[in-house]
Amino acid sequence: MCTGKCARFVGLSLIPLSLICIVANALLLVPNGQTTWTKDHLSLQVWLMAGFIGGGLMVLCPGISAVRAGGKGCCGAGCCGNRCRMLRSVFCSAFGILGAIYCLSVSGAGLRIGPLCLMDGFWEYHFQQTAGSYLLNRTQWSSCVEPPGVVYWNVTLFSLLVAASCLEILLCGVQLVNASIGVFCGDCRKKEGAPH
Repeated sequence: MCTGKCARFVGLSLIPLSLICIVANALLLVPNGQTTWTKDHLSLQVWLMAGFIGGGLMVLCPGISAVRAGGKGCCGAGCCGNRCRMLRSVFCSAFGILGAIYCLSVSGAGLRIGPLCLMDGFWEYHFQQTAGSYLLNRTQWSSCVEPPGVVYWNVTLFSLLVAASCLEILLCGVQLVNASIGVFCGDCRKKEGAPH
């Protein structure tokens, strides 16, 4: 596969993944779809906006850059053969890897620590001492009184962020290698249309 076609494929995969991260983070701000607890009773991992900033905006940039790098070239069919866009995509992909790693680490911590919830009359991270074992014991989930269903809500959305950020790391890494090859070797598509 040519570097341009690969870049376009990677970019078109990264853009929806980044939008999924943005939506998942927005949903984490409204536990169970209600804004009642948004002001004072959200966990730190939700407020760090890892899905919005890291897996979202910081990955949207390399996604768009990769799609543009998969275009016809910054100088048309001529001089640099798309190398300028590929070079930009190298830097954007590295930036995207950092964003996806940020999203993965914060979301993983959100899963491990658990949500901030009301249990036994106290708002605390009641599952923090379980080191993530609460994830396997769903009977503990109902012990959080408020926000209702917050454990299920957080586990679902943080798991989605972990999965999406892992895919983003993989795709940004592929694009980093692909764009580096594109910078040094150019895009083979210009050879396909050349007369024999």
